[in-house]
Amino acid sequence: MTSKPHPPLMKKHSQTDLISRLKSRKILGVGGEDDDGEVHRSKISQMLGNEIKFTVREPTGLRVWILISAVAFTVMALMALVFPNQLYELVFEEELSTTNISVRLYGGALLSLALIMWNGLYTAEKIVIQWTLLSEACYFAVQFLVTSFTLMEIGILPNAAMLLLLSRVLFLVVTMAYYYHLGRKPKKI
Repeated sequence: MTSKPHPPLMKKHSQTDLISRLKSRKILGVGGEDDDGEVHRSKISQMLGNEIKFTVREPTGLRVWILISAVAFTVMALMALVFPNQLYELVFEEELSTTNISVRLYGGALLSLALIMWNGLYTAEKIVIQWTLLSEACYFAVQFLVTSFTLMEIGILPNAAMLLLLSRVLFLVVTMAYYYHLGRKPKKI
């Protein structure tokens, strides 16, 4: 049996054949615009996505606000844990008649929130920052309500407690403003 020599292979130069390249890219699903208007250069970039899409456009001063909150929560927590009587007297202008355990538990809860704030300061993920701000806003709202009801029960209105209530409303407004601006969809350029 004799073997026939094979005819020479004809190579198609797809790099020079424009129609063939366009057909190949269409079959692969690259080169066209996706729903977001992005043109992907390769299947890999299409699968991985555009890294600019995932960067967070932070409102001005957001990191500074989270830093201030983290420091304030940490200081208040340590004061409540170490000096519970003095902290209570500072706010309500009267001595703590019950045990210190309730103020120390408050300090422990504040320390937990402070850890969340410190974590939110060092993260780049938008959802973590949003949950950090939401946790802070919930704390300010609950503290405002609890302090208001306590003052109504006691029947006194010390200046320090009024300052605390006003500061909590201000902090709540600032935190919710950052939360709102962080959650908005960015405008397409």
